[in-house]
Amino acid sequence: MSDVQIGLAAALEQFSPRESIRLAALAEQHGFSGQMAADHFQPWVPQQGEASFVWSVLASLAENTTGDLGPGVTCPSFRLHPAMVAQAAATLEATYPGRTWLGIGSGEALNEHIIGGYWPEAPERVRRMFEALEIIRKLFSGKDVKHAGEFFKLHTTRLWTLPEAPPPIYIASAGPYTSRKTGELADGLITPGASLEKLGGILDNFNAGAKKAGKDPDAMPKLLQVHLSWAEDDETAWANALDQWPNGGMKFPKADIRSPFDFAQMAKLVRREDFEGRMVVSADPDVHRAALQKYVDAGFTRIYVHNVGRNQDAFVETFGREVLPKLTA
Repeated sequence: MSDVQIGLAAALEQFSPRESIRLAALAEQHGFSGQMAADHFQPWVPQQGEASFVWSVLASLAENTTGDLGPGVTCPSFRLHPAMVAQAAATLEATYPGRTWLGIGSGEALNEHIIGGYWPEAPERVRRMFEALEIIRKLFSGKDVKHAGEFFKLHTTRLWTLPEAPPPIYIASAGPYTSRKTGELADGLITPGASLEKLGGILDNFNAGAKKAGKDPDAMPKLLQVHLSWAEDDETAWANALDQWPNGGMKFPKADIRSPFDFAQMAKLVRREDFEGRMVVSADPDVHRAALQKYVDAGFTRIYVHNVGRNQDAFVETFGREVLPKLTA
């Protein structure tokens, strides 16, 4: 498995900071490497029950593990001004050099509407994100910079605490336009698990954007976040999926929904068949291995997995023994 890295998607919507840190250390002992930590102000549904501040938890995760880590993903354009995201990412990389990356996205109302501003439609959210990226890049230069754009102002200032080299910036992309611009402007791609056909389209667009900017797309990291449900038996795996991660079976855009309690009402409509093609639910580790191998074969060599149940210790031990060693690049 030397060329394939399987890390954990640290579900800070489900687990307290201390539990997330314990699980990260346990996962590393069983062959997992790396942490993609969720940045949420609220959980998806109330029964998930947590939403800790990602930057605090990332520092503790770094202190208790040795792999790479970053937020998967933070939104630098509503709740947090891009200058604050730049400062947070620079500080983390200065503390743990060579280990961190900055994952950014265009945001979801669940986490971002809380500051009470106007919630724009997707194209405007994407434009805001790319302008935020511009500000973060300026600040990562270490020079005195300013900015006056369509959405953001930055008076002349600089980052005073800087790492030797800035962390790479990866952008969460799933649509054609965003994935193409990500290839052009970012250092790498983050995308959620989907059908191989959809992922193929995302990679094609990303590669086209990278080539347009004179970059080698093969040399750029492509991170995949995969939700799955594994348990000792199929019935428990299904119960975990329906209770803890019903959002995995919601086949509609979720970026405009504001409340975990609204998601809970929608979750009542989710059936087993809604997870088809979206999330693997099985007690058989080999079924999960085969699904992950398809992603590796499609070109993703950094995959961060999230088992949606509470049965994390058994999951980490089982996958460390029966899944990770059998994956081949």
